[in-house]
Amino acid sequence: MEKEESRTDLGAVRIHKDVIASIASLASLEIEGVKKIGGDLKANIYELLGRKEKRGIKVEIDRNDEVRLDVPLVVGYGFNVTDVARNVQENIQQSLEKMTNLTIKEINVNVQRIEKE
Repeated sequence: MEKEESRTDLGAVRIHKDVIASIASLASLEIEGVKKIGGDLKANIYELLGRKEKRGIKVEIDRNDEVRLDVPLVVGYGFNVTDVARNVQENIQQSLEKMTNLTIKEINVNVQRIEKE
C-alpha cells in the first residue's frame, strides 16, 4: 500500500508514504543530539540528489492501516544514544499522530554512526 486513505463527506484524503517519511525526518531533526538522518551509502546518494528530507526512512503501512517506521540516525558525539533514540521515537509518534491521525505501531531507530560536532 503506497498511501494512507480516509474518506470525508467531500471525498478521499490520501497521505503518501513520502509525507509520513518527511514528517518523521523533520521530527527527528528537532531532537537535540541528532546530527542527521541516514548515514549509509543509500542515504548519501539521496543527499547528493537533493532528497534530504526523508533519506533512508522506511515506511510500511499494514492491512490494518498501522504504520511501522525504520529511522536511520547519525548521533552527535557526547550525547546519550539511548536517550536520543527514545526522544526521536516519542517526537515522531507525537508529530505523526497530530498531523495525520495515523496509528503508529512501531518506530525502529537505528543509530548508524556517531559524528563529532
